[in-house]
Amino acid sequence: MARSGLFAIRDVRSMIHETSGEEATLKRAVGITHLTAMGVGAIIGTGIFVVIGEGAGLAGPAVILSFVLAAVACAFSALSYAELASSIPVAGSAYTYAYATLGELVAWVIGWDLILEYGVSVAAIAVGWGGNLNAFLDAAFGVALPDAISKSPEDGGVFNLPAVLIVLAITLLLVRGVTESARVNLIMVAVKLAVLVFFIVVAFANFSTGNFTPFAPAGVDGVTAAAAIIFFAYIGFDAVSTGSEEARNPAKDLPLAILGSLLICTVFYVLTVVGAIGIATPEQMSGSDAPLATALDEGAGLNWAAAILALGAVVAITSVVLVIFYGQTRIFFAMCRDGLMPRRLAAVNRRYGTPARLTVILGLLISVLAALVPLGTIVELVNIGTLFAFVLVNIGVIILRRTRPDMPRPYRVPWSPLLPILGVLFAVYLMADLPLDTWIRFIAWLAVGLVIYAAYGYRHSRLRRQPAGPAASGPLTRPETRPEAAQFDSTDPDETSPDRRPGDR
Repeated sequence: MARSGLFAIRDVRSMIHETSGEEATLKRAVGITHLTAMGVGAIIGTGIFVVIGEGAGLAGPAVILSFVLAAVACAFSALSYAELASSIPVAGSAYTYAYATLGELVAWVIGWDLILEYGVSVAAIAVGWGGNLNAFLDAAFGVALPDAISKSPEDGGVFNLPAVLIVLAITLLLVRGVTESARVNLIMVAVKLAVLVFFIVVAFANFSTGNFTPFAPAGVDGVTAAAAIIFFAYIGFDAVSTGSEEARNPAKDLPLAILGSLLICTVFYVLTVVGAIGIATPEQMSGSDAPLATALDEGAGLNWAAAILALGAVVAITSVVLVIFYGQTRIFFAMCRDGLMPRRLAAVNRRYGTPARLTVILGLLISVLAALVPLGTIVELVNIGTLFAFVLVNIGVIILRRTRPDMPRPYRVPWSPLLPILGVLFAVYLMADLPLDTWIRFIAWLAVGLVIYAAYGYRHSRLRRQPAGPAASGPLTRPETRPEAAQFDSTDPDETSPDRRPGDR
């Protein structure tokens, strides 16, 4: 295989072999429960607490169908993520999958895209966290932080202190270790699901069918328009795939976590929206920044419940910050280890087993962004970046099926290439609906990335600086060369699994 050129492809066996290096080895310490909680933690955030109102304003009670349609649209891409994550258990998510299927230049483009997507997303969510913290303090205690330390300069403040504090706190947690981070996230996921259960129980206890007519006042167009907005409430399941290299048993656990988290969130979303329509009109919710709290207040007459919903929103957003920031560090880590970024940043701290230096640097940069920059429409870059990644992951499944038909695939997308093609079409359809300004910013960011790749990444790429490793030929196995190898889940004796190691019995 050619080891040079703009479209040089990384050999999957070589990728897996390199995860056992001395300086860039992550601990396999995360199981199925924590991986699923990561997916739920990334998906359920401001979307469920805010986007219901926007969707109801467009589709009326038929917003229920919009949630189902958006889930189906995500499901096609989720299936492709599941196949590649189980087959290529290496950090980097869509970046790594593109490197193995479409070549180095495309991998760089998607990696550079994901750096922006995740970084802007973390900063934006941190800003939203500060706003929800103020809402909780006001609802529970009747106090709020002054604008000077809770808003950016352009919004009338000096700097956003809450946003800085949450980013720095999450940075320290991620440095401390993936096990600790996963445990904290699991607790937060349990809290926010409990808050949603509280809302659902109260809503169904005060349920009325009167708000369900007319069911679809805007017809099919209203349902699809709302689905385009609601689609982004589901984004986040892809963050699970960034933990491929730290999963104990990626062959089994990653597909279950990716698809399971999407299913869990869909069930909660549908039950929540049905309950909300049962106690409040679409007009009431669409005119509110906190539609669920409004539904409880105006529909069920429980104004005290606003504090509980506000607390749920704070916890929900905290877990989103944690999982999305975790995903960004692992994508950047993979790019550094491949030499496309400075390789010294990929060094793993011996004590914590995390890329501590890289995590701290990214945390400081994001905290500055969150403190001073009013993000506004730039957040739309998150949407286009995610959809672009979905397109490449679906294409990657199709290509890898043809170029490596013999490669072990613990999970396979059914009816391929039909379902991956549908995933591409859904993503392209939603991308085409985004504003022109978003496309211009996105293209400008990619142009900057190409300059950096030409100046640094291409010359320092691992493909051009080292000969093929010993894993570039032979069976697709993972060498047992590190102490953490004992942490692997060895319950699966399948010799063809990419998680299989020599010496296992």
